[in-house]
Amino acid sequence: MPKKKQEKNNKKKTSIKSKNFLEKLKNLVRKPDFLFVVGVVFLALLAGRYLLIPGYFNMHDDLQMMRQLAMEECFRDWQIPCRWTPHMGYGFGFPLFNYYPPLPYLVGEIFRLVGFSFVETVKLTFLISFVLSGLTMYLWAKTFWGRLGGLLSAAFYIWAPYHSLDIFVRGAMNEAWALIWFPLILWSSYELILKGRFRYTIILALSFTALLTSHNLMVLIFTPLAACWVLFWLLRFKSWSTIPQLAISGVWAFGLAAFFTLPVFLEQKFVHVETLVVGYYEYIAHFTTVGQLLFSRFWGYGASVWMDADDKMSFQIGHLHWMLPIVVMGLMVWRYYKTKKVDSVLFLTTFFFAAGWFATFMTHNKSTPIWLEFDHFLKFVQFPWRFLTLTILCFSFVVGAFPKLLNREKAKMAVFLLIGAVVGFNFGYFQPEEMGPITDQQKFTGVAWDMQQTAGIYDYLPVGANTAPKAPQKELALVISGKAVISDPVQKTNKASFKAVVESETSQIEIGIFQYPGWKVFVNGQEKENYIGNDSWGRMHIDLIRGEYQVVLKLENTPVRSAGNSISAVSWLLLFTAPLWRKKI
Repeated sequence: MPKKKQEKNNKKKTSIKSKNFLEKLKNLVRKPDFLFVVGVVFLALLAGRYLLIPGYFNMHDDLQMMRQLAMEECFRDWQIPCRWTPHMGYGFGFPLFNYYPPLPYLVGEIFRLVGFSFVETVKLTFLISFVLSGLTMYLWAKTFWGRLGGLLSAAFYIWAPYHSLDIFVRGAMNEAWALIWFPLILWSSYELILKGRFRYTIILALSFTALLTSHNLMVLIFTPLAACWVLFWLLRFKSWSTIPQLAISGVWAFGLAAFFTLPVFLEQKFVHVETLVVGYYEYIAHFTTVGQLLFSRFWGYGASVWMDADDKMSFQIGHLHWMLPIVVMGLMVWRYYKTKKVDSVLFLTTFFFAAGWFATFMTHNKSTPIWLEFDHFLKFVQFPWRFLTLTILCFSFVVGAFPKLLNREKAKMAVFLLIGAVVGFNFGYFQPEEMGPITDQQKFTGVAWDMQQTAGIYDYLPVGANTAPKAPQKELALVISGKAVISDPVQKTNKASFKAVVESETSQIEIGIFQYPGWKVFVNGQEKENYIGNDSWGRMHIDLIRGEYQVVLKLENTPVRSAGNSISAVSWLLLFTAPLWRKKI
């Protein structure tokens, strides 16, 4: 083909591709939801504006970069799923992701692969939680209140003071991510009951999987609300035929997350979980007051403490967040008085209005009898004010009904005025106490590194340790008795090794890793029993006789972890092959 003709054909193809792209772009912009989605994203980016500028900020849970590092190192060592990190526990290791939900850090790895620093990755992962929580709330609320109502609900959900508290004060990455999945679970379960389509079975399973792997305690708090929601729509539509699909979604979600949920439930006995519910973490110490919830405009960056007068952090619902639902309920009562009509709109607003106030009640000490009655599992919630997650979910949804009670022109004006009001009223809350320049290297060296190694050390301390270490790991292996030379130490997330030349008759070697189920010691290729002995820090020890040895430590799966991994593998395989065995999705 002549060169000129080929060039002409190439230009023609490029022109067609450009035209097709522009046509698709035009079609996208013309979609009714486009501007509303853009509006939600804009509101989310505005709320997270400080996450887009250089620098880092102090937060209560300042382990976000350390956890991200742990996840990355697991991937490098092919420890998948990630369970153990060698850096935490003062360098003696920690079964972090055997118990701590991994989803936000798995997402964070995408940013790391693209090339973002750890500092940038943490901020972007926080920012994504703002954006996605707004979009899922819009999707859910729009289904019932229309696009204007969906936009209003999303704005209130994003701009709830507690949402800022989670991110800019507490640095509660996992709780912020849990806020994404609440609306999506409620929306997909409704769609499944209404339409019975298999696609909603998948979406519900995935969204509940995401919640399970985002925040264990939020599952505990949220599930009763979700169960009531599902029960209502089953009764409303008499859609009993969808019960098997709902059950499949639940079982499938558990299967997809089994790699994490099985060890969480069945391997708690291997760590000191009692430290999570005593002392500072006793729920009795963290109830709120009516003043803090409804009237206070105080905003602080300190901690929740025993006496409300000494609290250095805010627990306000937000003035507009609790006042506007009351206005909506007043209008609903007036509507009922005029029409005598009991419909889904009346039920939804009433139910979520009541649920929101019940969740608020659970943060107050008057709810103590309920906490005592269900103490065996509610105690793990630790902080009663965590129920504010449900409060902002319910009240934000109820607020979305407001424009539906007005005529279209008034509704538009009301929505924009209320969005402006909620943003303006809470704008000053959505910022860190201060931003400062910091690099990954600075965060992972010196005092900052030491603090991250020891922070939260009692959370999942192996039971073999009677107390947390008081000094960092200095060497992978130390000679405790006898005469021996240790050389060539290598330590990874799931493997460690060293050489030992024992010159005395016997020698006791202390290994700088906590004894924990799954860790096995091999000496010259043969498995050797290890023990803790009198070590109060719970490290592994072995006895060697005269000779030369290659000592290798491997982290292997326990039966529970193997079962969880297998169940998850099968569940994910079923998901990815669904188009093959399910014709209509």
